[in-house]
Amino acid sequence: MSAITNKTGYIYILTTENNKVMYIGVTSNLVKRVYEHKTHVYKGFTSKYNVTKLVYFEEFPEIEQAILREKQLKKWHREWKNQLVESMNPKWKDLSEMIGLIME
Repeated sequence: MSAITNKTGYIYILTTENNKVMYIGVTSNLVKRVYEHKTHVYKGFTSKYNVTKLVYFEEFPEIEQAILREKQLKKWHREWKNQLVESMNPKWKDLSEMIGLIME
C-alpha cells in the first residue's frame, strides 16, 4: 500500500518537429518539465533526438494515477498512440503555449 501524496500528476507526449520520434513521460509539474525538455537541461533520449514538441497531455488528481497511465501508454502500439494524440490534437501542434509555457 502506497501513501497518498495528493500531488497532481501529468502524463505527456512529446515528439520531434516531423512527428517521427515519440516520448511519453510523467511529471508533477508539466510546465517545468516541458521547459526542461525544450532547453535540453538533461542529456538523454529527448535531448539526443530533439524531442521537444508537446502534442498531448493528461492531468490526474494524484501522481500515482499518472504513473500507472504512463506505464499503460508505453505498452501501446505506435498507431494507438497516434490516434490518442489526434483525438486531442488532430494537427499535431505544439501545445506548450496552451499550458502556459512561452519560449522566447
